[in-house]
Amino acid sequence: MNALRSFLFAMMFYPGTLYYVLSVILVSPFGSRPVQRQVHAWSAYHYWLVRKVLRIRFEWDGEIPDGSYLIAVKHQAMVEAVDTLRFARTPVVVMKRELTVIPLFGWVTLRYGAIAVDRAAGAKALRDMMVAAKGAIAGGRPVLIFPEGTRVAPGDSPPLQPGFAGLYRALGLPVVPIAHDSGRLWPQHGPKQSGTIHFKVGEVIPPGLKRAEVEARVHAAINALN
Repeated sequence: MNALRSFLFAMMFYPGTLYYVLSVILVSPFGSRPVQRQVHAWSAYHYWLVRKVLRIRFEWDGEIPDGSYLIAVKHQAMVEAVDTLRFARTPVVVMKRELTVIPLFGWVTLRYGAIAVDRAAGAKALRDMMVAAKGAIAGGRPVLIFPEGTRVAPGDSPPLQPGFAGLYRALGLPVVPIAHDSGRLWPQHGPKQSGTIHFKVGEVIPPGLKRAEVEARVHAAINALN
């Protein structure tokens, strides 16, 4: 049954994604608000499929505050990468450059306001990320980052990538850490499982801490459900 549900999810999600990508292209001449509405509609569609087709529920412990924050999220599966657009209230998402060069889809991510990071570019990538992130918070949007830098298996807790500390220092924002256990139900390979994904919003971490302290606190918080 899980294999069938996963197949139906794919058959509905990817054509639906193409529809929303094309809709963003059509409304893009009319400004950022219509673009954001269409992207959020895509995220809501994904959420509906997750609940109704895959039979996966989300259970939250805590709430993400409104305003300009640096939101640090554990990354175990695609599900939280898409759903962040719904639960984080129009975030600017820091993502690897490879996703932003996918035909059509990549253009949409940049039009929405994603920050592309070329990890091979070293210091230049970090400078570009800072400039884009400062523009985001000037508009009152939170900045969302997956501080481990890539998707990790359930139970894994690698050290944070250096880009997180640089962003934290440059933006001067408090951090909202988010832990979850999505990888249990959403493996990188094989069918997705029905059940409940748990999310835990950690204590807000103030700006201005030393690098070692903020990294230790964020690392512990995003791995609270490991």
